[in-house]
Amino acid sequence: MGLTLQVTHERFALRAPFAISRGTKTHADVVSVMLEADGKRGFGEAVPYARYRETVEATLAAIETAAAALDGTSHPRDLLDLLPAGAARNALDAALWDLTAKRAGRPIADLLGLPPPLPLTTAYTLSLSDPAAMGRAAAHAQGRFSVLKIKLGGEDDIARLEAVREGAPAAKLIIDANEAWSADTFAALQPDLARLNVSLVEQPLPADADEALAHLKRRVPVCADESAHTLADLPSLAGKYDAINIKLDKTGGLTHALELKRAAQAAGLTIMVGCMVATSRAMAPAHLLAQGASFVDLDGPLLLAHDRPTPLRYEDAMVAPPATALWG
Repeated sequence: MGLTLQVTHERFALRAPFAISRGTKTHADVVSVMLEADGKRGFGEAVPYARYRETVEATLAAIETAAAALDGTSHPRDLLDLLPAGAARNALDAALWDLTAKRAGRPIADLLGLPPPLPLTTAYTLSLSDPAAMGRAAAHAQGRFSVLKIKLGGEDDIARLEAVREGAPAAKLIIDANEAWSADTFAALQPDLARLNVSLVEQPLPADADEALAHLKRRVPVCADESAHTLADLPSLAGKYDAINIKLDKTGGLTHALELKRAAQAAGLTIMVGCMVATSRAMAPAHLLAQGASFVDLDGPLLLAHDRPTPLRYEDAMVAPPATALWG
């Protein structure tokens, strides 16, 4: 039974430059997949990430090679043996789930034995900038978003955080250092993080130097991001992290992400579901994964100048489940 593949590189401009501790981006490079069988089409999207030594070119090639081993009877679980975790597998996984659902005439949640997805409250991310600019951005966002994610990673981090707290005094704050701090810096910052009522700190230390967290008394819960990709990473998080940020581009798709979520919950970790900067097509499967998560960060499309023709529906911080025309 034939299966037709279309895989493309697309570039989406951002509304404004977006900075983290590793650099600034002005556009999102995504890889889009379409799989067709029996007149039905399934779609997926992923973001190759340089931090994980991924490129658009290598991702396109990996998808084409793996798709050659698929046919109209293939199941998303088959991809676990064809591709490693990462963007290539994520794009194919999403497309194959979407195709499977459309051919069956049933929602993906139903196929997975999950309840129908409900609207979620997403965090909104503030780009790394000078304190005054971040304070203004927080004040502008506070009327719409009850949870703000703050990019940090420099000498003025406490000044930035104080400006954000002043601009949004009632907001729940997530801090994301993107591996930019040392153990000594994080230890020194903890009293201020507690004073300013930070709810969660994402990946304060480099992934290859996070053993120091096991010996550091934490005054604010710490979440693994770059240190946590798949089930294989879960044992190494014990004693160092209180939460895990699950992203489909790290797990290689929804199939493995659901397994990681269940295992992380059983290990006592708080669940956060995050995203790369991408379109609604990439957020749609993450929305299903994020059901019941304590922290949701699916604001990627809000950072873009333009989204897909049938985007997710955002009403301030609330994001509705995707229409089937988009995914699922």
